[in-house]
Amino acid sequence: MEFKHIPVLLNETIDGLNIKKDGIYVDGTIGGANHSKKIIEKLSAQGFLIGIDRDEEALKAAEENLKGYNNFKLIHGNHDNIKEILEDIGIEKVDGILLDLGVSSYQLDEKSRGFSYIGDNKLDMRMDKTQKISAYDVVNKYKEEKLAEIIYKYGEDRFSRKIAKSICNERQKKPIETTKELTEIIEKVIPFSKDGHPAKRTFQAIRIEVNNEIEPLYNTILDCINLLKDGGRLCTITFHSLEDRAVKEAYIEAQGKCTCPKDLPYCVCGSKTLGKIINKKPIEASEEELKMNSRAKSAKLRIFERREKNNKN
Repeated sequence: MEFKHIPVLLNETIDGLNIKKDGIYVDGTIGGANHSKKIIEKLSAQGFLIGIDRDEEALKAAEENLKGYNNFKLIHGNHDNIKEILEDIGIEKVDGILLDLGVSSYQLDEKSRGFSYIGDNKLDMRMDKTQKISAYDVVNKYKEEKLAEIIYKYGEDRFSRKIAKSICNERQKKPIETTKELTEIIEKVIPFSKDGHPAKRTFQAIRIEVNNEIEPLYNTILDCINLLKDGGRLCTITFHSLEDRAVKEAYIEAQGKCTCPKDLPYCVCGSKTLGKIINKKPIEASEEELKMNSRAKSAKLRIFERREKNNKN
């Protein structure tokens, strides 16, 4: 299947990065490079782009999309290791970083990857096919209590215990090997509702667990901010509340809290800050974009600017 991914909040993200033509930029979740192509179009020959992705198929698509340019480097890796990745290629600071979190349209639509509850495919859900743990391992090897915990925590599903119990009962008869088998187990115990398919939240939870998407995110955001040059920006796009909460909390921590009177132009209280949050409320997709891409409905863009000077403004 051709790697296709409709970029979400594309113009808003490019504007948010405030791109400098000779700057160094990192797309930590490059996917098919749709955001990155817009970034690189704004760069001069002296500018440089680093694209990181766990999915080797995404990197192949990115390379194809960026053919004709030579001022970029693609790296198979995890954005959670961005500090080490940049150290390995001799880069200390960058002018901007983009993290477009969550699963890509391609990964959802390519049913053989096992991310979707639609179809009948092997339980996989690995963004990085080289990693060992897959959805099969989570579904068939986790204890009932642990399974219920991740469905509740990452899927925010109030039926988590009931789902976990049913999964464990069924896997005693035979291993649960396909997305269809898992979906049918959930459908038997959870009623359909206006909130969507009953398996939706469980599949999300298992995917997050398989790819460890939430636990490292807070520290990853802080690492990204620390890697920015003065005036550099981090743009983070999230797609569900758990991601957004981690990003928001990391931004608040990085901004710090000044206790000086508002009429003072400079901070004198000694509050430590790494910069400022550009948009207090997340930027969301316009009605026009939602008409073209319904998956943009839950997208939220948050922007942080690194500031090394102790300037309140």
